[in-house]
Amino acid sequence: MTVKSKPSRKRPSAANGSPESRLTREDWLTAALDALVSDGVENVKVLTLAERLGVSRSSFYWFFRSREHLLDHLLQRWQVANTRGIVERAAAPSATVTEGVLNIFTCWMDESLFDPRLDFAVREWSRRSGHVRRAVDQADDARVEAIKRMFLRHGYRDRDAFIRARVLYFMQIGYYSLDLEESIATRLIYVSDYLRAFTGREPTRREVATFAKAIRRR
Repeated sequence: MTVKSKPSRKRPSAANGSPESRLTREDWLTAALDALVSDGVENVKVLTLAERLGVSRSSFYWFFRSREHLLDHLLQRWQVANTRGIVERAAAPSATVTEGVLNIFTCWMDESLFDPRLDFAVREWSRRSGHVRRAVDQADDARVEAIKRMFLRHGYRDRDAFIRARVLYFMQIGYYSLDLEESIATRLIYVSDYLRAFTGREPTRREVATFAKAIRRR
């Protein structure tokens, strides 16, 4: 009977200056996120990532127990990165509902708050995994609920706040799914019209100008 040895979890010594000695857990996660976004979850494999990083696959096991352990961390990273921004921006102070919606619009303009390519990659992944599908559904519910609470704070009734939140959020997800490409300048032209459509209120010129200035700085 042949007994298979487990991959070594001994970390290479930094003294030898090898690539393995310089790699961190974050390096593996970054490579895995890049692979997920560019090639899909089926290509997030230990050997493939090791080749990308120019190291042996055995060094992977210093940081992760298995591929499944790595995938769990990728899902957690997405949950934090793409949901927290929307929830926090929806909860940000706003004097008017149009200002509240502009706070959320910031997420669509800044990939540090919401990464659409990562979101799309995880949604594709969810087609192959019930566990990931549930995580996506929970994230969508949390995002819509956060936007709904913003509308409620500005005096909208519960059903109206819920529907407006869904329209705002699902329109943007559909925008990404269709892979529409517009320049920032073009998108800013439509800001006032979107605000009227989403809120039924007229934004002030100052609100729109302040938002546009902030976006251009980013």
